[in-house]
Amino acid sequence: MRTHLVWLRNDLRVNDNLALNAACRDAEAKVIALYIATPGQWRQHDMAPKQAAFIYDSLLELQQALADRGIELVTQACDDFAASLDILSTFCEQQQVDALFYNYQYELNERQRDAEAEKRLDKAGVVCQGFDDSLLLPPGSVQTGDGKMYKVYTPFSKAFVRRLQLAMPACVAAPKARSGGALKSPDAPQRFDYPMEEYDRERFPPGESAALQRLRHFAQQPIRDYHQQRDTPSVDGTSRLSVYLATGVLSPRQCLHRVLKEHPRALEESTLFSWLNELIWREFYRHLMVAYPALCRHQPFVGWTRRVDWQRNEAHFAAWQAGKTGYPIVDAAMRQMNALGWMHNRLRMITASFLVKDLLIDWHEGERYFMQKLIDGDLAANNGGWQWAASTGVDPVPYFRIFNPTTQGERFDKQGAFIRQWLPELKEVPDSDIHQPQRWAEKNHKKLDYPAPIVEHKQARKKTLDAFERAKNAA
Repeated sequence: MRTHLVWLRNDLRVNDNLALNAACRDAEAKVIALYIATPGQWRQHDMAPKQAAFIYDSLLELQQALADRGIELVTQACDDFAASLDILSTFCEQQQVDALFYNYQYELNERQRDAEAEKRLDKAGVVCQGFDDSLLLPPGSVQTGDGKMYKVYTPFSKAFVRRLQLAMPACVAAPKARSGGALKSPDAPQRFDYPMEEYDRERFPPGESAALQRLRHFAQQPIRDYHQQRDTPSVDGTSRLSVYLATGVLSPRQCLHRVLKEHPRALEESTLFSWLNELIWREFYRHLMVAYPALCRHQPFVGWTRRVDWQRNEAHFAAWQAGKTGYPIVDAAMRQMNALGWMHNRLRMITASFLVKDLLIDWHEGERYFMQKLIDGDLAANNGGWQWAASTGVDPVPYFRIFNPTTQGERFDKQGAFIRQWLPELKEVPDSDIHQPQRWAEKNHKKLDYPAPIVEHKQARKKTLDAFERAKNAA
C-alpha cells in the first residue's frame, strides 16, 4: 500500500486544502497528516502567546475532522526548523512514506527549510509535491510589463483583478472518508512547550467550523456596510477573519468565492470591492516578500531610510506599549491590543505612525511588539504595514505626511465611544474635550488619573521631518 504524508503548517483546515486534497486523490493510498511544533523558532519569530493558544485549539478541531475521514494527525515537537527536518525524515522512513504533500510558506526561513526538506527526501526516494495554497495567485504571477514585481499597490491591484477575471482560482473539496472509515476519537496532542495565553473565544472562536460560519455571515450583509464602517473602531464593522487567514484555518479562495456567491459583481462594485481589496493588500505584501527576501530580514525597502537617526527612549517606548502616552486614541488602541491580542486596522496605522513619527522610535521595535501581541500576527502584513507607516517600504506614505494623533481621534472616534471603552479614567470628560482631556481638567480644576501628552505633536513632527531630511540628504 502506498503511503501519502501531508505536512501541515499554516493550513489548519480540511476544506480547500490543496495539499490534503492532492494526497487523498489516490483512494488506495494510506494518508497520514503530520504537524511539527517548533517553539524555539516561534520565539525567534516573536509569535504571540495568544496565537500559539489559538493554533493549538484549532489543531484539536482539525485532528477530529481528519479522524472522521480516516486520517490520523500526528503532532510532534522540536526546537527549530533544523530539528523539524530530522523529525520529518525519520517519520517518512518509519512510515515508509512514498509521497509528501505540503503547502508553500513564503517567508525566507520557511522557504529555506522546505528546499532542504525536498533535497533530503528526494535522496530517500520520497516524491515531494508543493502547492500555492495560501494565496489567490502565486508569487511572480502578477508582474509589470517588463516582468518585474510591482512596487506600487494600485497598479498591482488592477493587474491582480484582471488576472482573477480571466481565470478564477478554484476551491477544492474536503476529502471524503477513507475506505477504512472513521478513526476513534483521538487523544489531544501534548500542549506546546511555549507560553500560551487565554484569548477571547467568543470574539475569536477557534477552528474551521467557526471560521466558515463567520465568513458566511460577513459575506451576506456586513460586507455591504464595510466601506462605511471599516474606519470606526467603536463599531463592529470589520470581518474579524484575519486570525483565520493568518493561521491557515481559512483560505483566501474561500473568502473570494463566498463573497462572489453572495455578490457576483463584487469585483466591479466599489462598495463591495472594499473588503476584497484588503485580501489583495495581503497578496501584495506576500508577493513582495518573495520578490525581495530582504524584507523577511526586516530590511527597509527604501535604502536611505537606514540613515534615519532613531531615538532610543525607553520611557517613551514603555508609555506607548502600555497605552499611557497622553493621546487618548493611541492609548485606547494599545490597551485594546494588549487585552485582546487584536487591534482595529485604522488604529494600527495611527499607533504605528505615533511611535515612528511622533516619538521617532525605530519601526522595528513596533513591528516586533505587534508580533508579540497579535493573535492574527502575520510577518508579511505586519512588516508591510509598519514599513508603510514608517515611510521605509514600497508604496509608503511620504515621510512628510504625518498623522496628527489628536485629529485622527476626532475624525474616527468623534464622540470618544471607543476611547471610553478602553480608558475608563476619562469617563467624566465630555465629548468636546475627550481628545484633549488635560485641557478639560485644567479648565475645570479637575485632577485626572491620566498622563499629559509625552510629546507635543507640532514639535515632534518638526523633529521627525528634520531627521528624515538629514537621512535623505546624507544618502
